[in-house]
Amino acid sequence: MASLGLGGLNVSARRKSVPARNAAVERRNLITVCRFSVKTLIDRSCFETIDDTSPEFNNFAAILEQILSHRLKGQITWFGYESPRSFWDYIRVACRKVSHNCICSIENMENVGSSRAKGRAWIRVALMEKHLSEYISTALRDFKTTRRFYEDGAIVLGEEANMLAGMLLGLNAIDFSFCLKGEGLDGSFPAVIDYTPYLKFTQSSDSISSDEEELRTLGSSGSEGSTPENIGPPFITDENSWYNKCKRVEQKYRLALEQKGYLEELVRLRENQLSESVSQNKLLLQRIEDMDLAHKMEKEQLEYIIVELQDQLTVLKNNDLRSRQELTTHLTNQWPSPGALDVNAVALDTLLYRKHNQQWDE
Repeated sequence: MASLGLGGLNVSARRKSVPARNAAVERRNLITVCRFSVKTLIDRSCFETIDDTSPEFNNFAAILEQILSHRLKGQITWFGYESPRSFWDYIRVACRKVSHNCICSIENMENVGSSRAKGRAWIRVALMEKHLSEYISTALRDFKTTRRFYEDGAIVLGEEANMLAGMLLGLNAIDFSFCLKGEGLDGSFPAVIDYTPYLKFTQSSDSISSDEEELRTLGSSGSEGSTPENIGPPFITDENSWYNKCKRVEQKYRLALEQKGYLEELVRLRENQLSESVSQNKLLLQRIEDMDLAHKMEKEQLEYIIVELQDQLTVLKNNDLRSRQELTTHLTNQWPSPGALDVNAVALDTLLYRKHNQQWDE
């Protein structure tokens, strides 16, 4: 019974690990083929202009559309049903913070009706504006909105999302030319990825040696009286093996050269961004210094105005005090004092009394 229990646990664990492995393989496949498609686009742009007729671009657009549609949640209606949703619904909300974005212009396009067609038009406009990497980076930084639109296990929610914005940065060096009225914007059919340009089979050295041994045995068994002059196939296989080795070295060299060119392009773009950031930093520092100088001058002017107002207030207070004193002195000099009034009253009574007595005497 214990063995049966352990076997059941192993089976359940294996069943749980299979979907996780499938999801991881699916994410890895899409990211890897996206990296290959970006490299092929960069290589093709060196020889011709990339437009809607380019198979490399059509493949890249299909890959990016499937990446942005990977494990996208449906929209819940009022009746509780889940209707399918396009990645444009997510881009329209998450990329609003991009400066000078093209969201409103795509929403107002007359010949683009469906949500999927608007998403495809956005890919083309963002590539022509050389802002696709900026759009994706801004959308991925809005983790709350991304979590609201995507289920667990989606590419945009995993570690692969950080690689996606870096890969798309190399497309800023390409000049794209698209027509926003072509068949590529038809949203009635899903995008299909063509994997054949990226499939290359490289035969290992052990497999080549086993093929050579098989050829030798077949040659020896075919004629028992084979002479040393009849040893042709081994020599040919040796030449083929050297030829295959040279081919492999050449392929590795080309791959390294492509990676070198891609990295050099990324470095150049990073240097341009760094120089722009340095120049903007210098402008901001100069602006801060100018604002500090203006602030100091305004502060000095305000201090000077405050001192001048204080002086004027002191002068006004002194003038007011002087005016009060002058008014008091003037009033005091114009009206006699109470003592003088009493003396005058006594003198007047004495004079009247004398006049009255003189009348009685007469």
